[in-house]
Amino acid sequence: MQLSNYTAQHFRWSVDGALGRVVLNRPERKNPLTFESYAELRDLFRSLVAEPSIKAIVVSGAGENFCSGGDVHEIIAPLTKMDTTGLLGFTRMTGDLVKAMRGCPQPIVAAVDGVCAGAGAIIAMVSDLRIGTARSRVSFLFNRVGLAGCDMGACAILPRIVGQGRASELLYLGRSMNGDEAQQWGFFNRLVAPDQLAQAATQLAQEIAAGPSFANGITKAMLHQEWSMSIDQAIEAEAQAQALCMQTEDFRRAYRAFVAKQKPVFEGN
Repeated sequence: MQLSNYTAQHFRWSVDGALGRVVLNRPERKNPLTFESYAELRDLFRSLVAEPSIKAIVVSGAGENFCSGGDVHEIIAPLTKMDTTGLLGFTRMTGDLVKAMRGCPQPIVAAVDGVCAGAGAIIAMVSDLRIGTARSRVSFLFNRVGLAGCDMGACAILPRIVGQGRASELLYLGRSMNGDEAQQWGFFNRLVAPDQLAQAATQLAQEIAAGPSFANGITKAMLHQEWSMSIDQAIEAEAQAQALCMQTEDFRRAYRAFVAKQKPVFEGN
């Protein structure tokens, strides 16, 4: 898949310099997901592993909402008629989207406005950074539709962002966090006005993209892998990872720039 000229079928995808942009684009329905959009998003994020020229990703929703989760008519209704084999195939596919987002080396910035519910909240959760607005409403609403809160890695990832007790409250009750609460609990990195959201997310992604992209990919991998490591294992893994980064030309560029009292220009090698 050549992502620089790829035309997505179930959302908007574009490449702007070193940035890739995903826009969930069904604003009349608050940007819900379908079977097809889940699969296409999974395939897109998997393909990013082979696109070193793309250095950061911004994910947003069209209109005034991020994503309302799985489409009630196009996903929920068919699921009620599937057998166990079909259901497990679906839940594994949605989990594969999370794995692809965590597995791609590019840091992902979620720009969250309005409704951010169900699988939409998961997409925001598994992004590396989240910028929201005061009118954002984030809800892991699986409990409210008769399902467990353990969906797409929520029970593993959400406690690491907001803490075990707060994650338990959100997953047992399925209630919404407004923007202020989401920032106070650490789900959002920052809040901005709705009309500044796109610019703020782009600026943050550009700052990341201007950094040493190979090293940023290592940081993302370590943040993910060290969840299951002991402290001793993590220290050794980071020693090996950092030694690898010290072999890059970007490391030498940074040193030369420091000596010359200049700002380094990283090239990702």
